[in-house]
Amino acid sequence: MTAQLETQRLILRRWRSSDREPFAAMNADPEVMRYFPAVLSKERSDLSADRIDAGFDLHGHGRWALERRDTGEFIGFTGIGPMPADVPGSDGMEIGWRIARAHWRQGFALEAATAALDAAFALDAASPLLEVNSITAVINEPSRGVMRRLGMRHVDDFAHPDVPEASPISPCVRYVLIRDEWMRSRPTP
Repeated sequence: MTAQLETQRLILRRWRSSDREPFAAMNADPEVMRYFPAVLSKERSDLSADRIDAGFDLHGHGRWALERRDTGEFIGFTGIGPMPADVPGSDGMEIGWRIARAHWRQGFALEAATAALDAAFALDAASPLLEVNSITAVINEPSRGVMRRLGMRHVDDFAHPDVPEASPISPCVRYVLIRDEWMRSRPTP
């Protein structure tokens, strides 16, 4: 997969050291992190950025940093990475995204995810994926809405093994998108 993609409004690229501060601010925002177990400290955010970017070297793809073309501003990430262990579909790949709150409800997650899926399913890729998963908390309707707009199908409900059972974010869902379905009905962001 390519190290950089471009859409009408976004550049999906490898991570830079200048992304760390806005990434940490995003990860410290309780609203952005409301469907995750906790906000992240600066140290944990930096470790997360390192792990995310290392995915490109380890797997040939990863979660790109998102940059607005009009302002050059870092606004989050989206892309493909391995599914977490001990969840349905754990042997597969997952598309995920996180967008800074100031950039919500502007279609950036759908636009970036569409570009990421185009790259993941590309005919000219060395080894295109045949299927992509996405998981989130049952109550995370914004992300579930993006999954549905991408054409993903709800296939599983499960309790997330890394979240306490009593937590409202423990009940999770898994959506799946098959490459052939994507090629037939790709959405226009």
